[in-house]
Amino acid sequence: MTSFSRATLRTAVLLASCSFASLAHAGDLSGHVVDASGTRALRAARVAIPALGRSVTTDRDGGYVIGNLPAGDYEVEVAYVGAEPTRRTVSIPAEGRVTEDFSIAAVGGNDILVVGLAANQASALTRQRAADGVSSVLTRDAIGQFPDQNVAESLRRLPGVNILNDQGEGRFVSVRGLDPELNSTSLNGVRLPAPESDVRSVALDVISSDIIESIEVKKSLTPDMDADTIGASIEINTTSAFDRKKDYYSANIEGSYNDYADAVTPKGGFDFSTRLTDDFGVAGGVSYYKRKFETDNIETGGWTTGDNGVDYVEEMEYRDYDVTRERLSGSLSFDYRASDSTALYLRGNYSQFDDQEYRRRTTFLFDGEPRSGTADGASFSDADDRIEVRRDLKDRFERQRIRTISAGGDTDTGEWKFSWQGSWAKSTERENFSIDPARFRARFSDRGVGIDWDYSDDRVPIYTITSGASLVDDPANYQFNRIELTTLSDSRDEEWAAKADLSRIFAMDGGAFTVQGGVKSRWRKKSYDFNMTYYEDYDGTLTLADMLGEQTYRLTGMGLVMDKTAMGSFLRANQGSFEIDDYETALNSATSDYSVKEDVLASYLLGRWDSDTLRVIGGVRMERTWNELNGSLVSDDGDEVLVTPVRYERHYTDWLPSLTLRFSPRNDMVFRMAGYKSLVRPKLSRLAPRFIVNEDDEAEFGNPDLKPYEAWNFDAGWEYYFSGNGAVSVGGFYKTIDNFIVDATYYDYTHEGVTYESFATPINGGKAQVLGLEASYSQLLDFLPAPLDGLLVQANYTYTYSRGRVLDEDMRERTIALPSNSRNTFNIVLGYEKGPVSIRAAGTYRDKYLDEIGGSAEEDRYVDNHFQLDLSAKYKVAENVRLFVEWVNVNNAKYFAYQNYNGRRRLLQFEKYGPTIKFGAKVSF
Repeated sequence: MTSFSRATLRTAVLLASCSFASLAHAGDLSGHVVDASGTRALRAARVAIPALGRSVTTDRDGGYVIGNLPAGDYEVEVAYVGAEPTRRTVSIPAEGRVTEDFSIAAVGGNDILVVGLAANQASALTRQRAADGVSSVLTRDAIGQFPDQNVAESLRRLPGVNILNDQGEGRFVSVRGLDPELNSTSLNGVRLPAPESDVRSVALDVISSDIIESIEVKKSLTPDMDADTIGASIEINTTSAFDRKKDYYSANIEGSYNDYADAVTPKGGFDFSTRLTDDFGVAGGVSYYKRKFETDNIETGGWTTGDNGVDYVEEMEYRDYDVTRERLSGSLSFDYRASDSTALYLRGNYSQFDDQEYRRRTTFLFDGEPRSGTADGASFSDADDRIEVRRDLKDRFERQRIRTISAGGDTDTGEWKFSWQGSWAKSTERENFSIDPARFRARFSDRGVGIDWDYSDDRVPIYTITSGASLVDDPANYQFNRIELTTLSDSRDEEWAAKADLSRIFAMDGGAFTVQGGVKSRWRKKSYDFNMTYYEDYDGTLTLADMLGEQTYRLTGMGLVMDKTAMGSFLRANQGSFEIDDYETALNSATSDYSVKEDVLASYLLGRWDSDTLRVIGGVRMERTWNELNGSLVSDDGDEVLVTPVRYERHYTDWLPSLTLRFSPRNDMVFRMAGYKSLVRPKLSRLAPRFIVNEDDEAEFGNPDLKPYEAWNFDAGWEYYFSGNGAVSVGGFYKTIDNFIVDATYYDYTHEGVTYESFATPINGGKAQVLGLEASYSQLLDFLPAPLDGLLVQANYTYTYSRGRVLDEDMRERTIALPSNSRNTFNIVLGYEKGPVSIRAAGTYRDKYLDEIGGSAEEDRYVDNHFQLDLSAKYKVAENVRLFVEWVNVNNAKYFAYQNYNGRRRLLQFEKYGPTIKFGAKVSF
């Protein structure tokens, strides 16, 4: 769409919004719902007129409108989880609008609707109860307190949610055992593009939780929602000036201590919300967090069996990571109430994630089989075959950025509703001058070197140099081998979007019927540009002795290591003395580049019936997708790299029906059912026509013909809300997925008339099925005698079974569990709040899961089960001052990946991180 047409659309939408602002209809009831202290607007409170079968839920500013009511006196009932129901008789005039505001007191008359764990629970459960479909919610309380420091790690507390860690931190989110690629993520209604070059999923550790007001995980879809999700739609919202009824300012300062790094690093933030006039407000915040930590790691290149029947690894790596991560997040929101029925907003968000990683690595490589061994060990000698030892360094600095800007408005006259939004989002990931790796190596043949391996510990294999230790431990024996220098790694993902929704509500006997339709257009472009320099030699003498450093590795002795910063400094000072391999430089710089456009035009029509007990939403959504795919054919004959541009275009249309039922025979009970069709488009990097053919006729091809995942989804559930602050729920789900995408490798394969020795490409597989059960329980135990009346319990359990079919390397079909599917997940939180004290213990467990599909079942990669315990405590020293301490990963939970080789779990990766302690103070006023 041209800039002129975008501007025209925005102007038309704004004029339409303003015209609706002037409309009013006879017999309207409107107002706001707030907590008893007048501090916080209560979102999702239920406002009902039982005699007419009419009910609505409040917006984020606590506002509501019930339109087209017959004149008369009616009892109005307001309900909110954890609060006493409020009832009041209101007189509806024959024409015009009457305003009635409500304030709600918590059960027992305390402030649980405002502050603390109980406030978060009450808010989350209220939103869950009011939702159309199946959803789980996290919120923060009125003093800006969020349960965890990282958005991803907060989500792990919800039913059906599993977190995939990176260096011990929660990063990607799996919902109901599905790959994170099958989720969608939005921030303030803006779809977030992915910073990384090869994924659609967004790493949620980029965004600080300090700027977040709520996160909603919507597990079922209605026609007015984007349809490209099979796992869940993860919707993140920052604070609005209308969330609170009073001006608010807070500041926090923290320290973070990691046991392994033995360093204290800072964290701080500022958060505010103020109304400059009754109808105009500004809210925002900024957060900065620096964290230093270390990881001890062991990895193998996979297992094999020698002719003598001994299982062994040809390549064993000991890795020592030193990482510094910095997060900077900011948000700013302007909210304007143009009239009683229309609100306008402008929101902006910025998040930056800097990751400086040093990795020292010792690698043992064996050209031949062990001369002897057992199930628990193997012995190698350089008298049989060469033994190579590498000492290398990774010095990589990476910066990710996510920015969003959105402008929009909502008009609610009670009879007509109109909303619109225009948005821009851009995510980037960039590296400059990253060394990965700088390598020194020593090769031993017939020099008297022998190494024995002890595999008895599945996680930590131990080596012993039985002979030639003086040779292996002499840094002068390690000659410079090569440097791979990333001069540019530039990933960009940008999306413009515009949408508008219009609905008309018809009041009827016993309820209301709504007709709603809308249109949305998205224009996305994702590109990746990679350039590197391959240094193969040095003009002079350069050995490990010139770069020697000290190790801080704890799993075993990894021997000689490089200094973390010496090679980067040496390369900058002596770049002209290194010899460049022009062929490897050209080949590696050309194979990854691509540019893809994806435009989506969507429209929908739905009908909605709302009564005091029943809600039915049915309709259909249409999404039309256009792709322009740009890549290259990269071929080589060993002497020259040839790059030929390649371009593809394609388009397709999906029709996606859905039906959602919500039945609430009583205020405290809700039944839900949903059936809908959804899709997930392939990764843009997989669609990109990047064709790589080397001198051995081994080919890797992108696949521009990949079809999107298509799924039929079914949900059913029951929820019961206690008279106090708590609920119990049980639900089941089933999904059948077509066109599941897997990576395949073929041998002696002919493509477009050319036969290749091997041919690797992503393909659409057959069907996959997912079914499961979710159960949750949460309750404030204020009915217990003091002092136990401050206890709070939250627990949930999810069972997920999945099955898919893939082809192995011999082209035989086999059945697998879907990647990232943990069959059992369990979370429990025990909290205590009484007076100035707040304490929380949170435990999270998940089963093992399939991480990567190998060429055969024995080559599949699994990640072992995981249990982590976190503790936190807060103490209110004054009305507006709170001290806190958090102990993350108390039990020093570890990461273990393996393959089931010859009937035994064999190591692929093992990591230890150590616990982290955070402490600080928060001041609000």
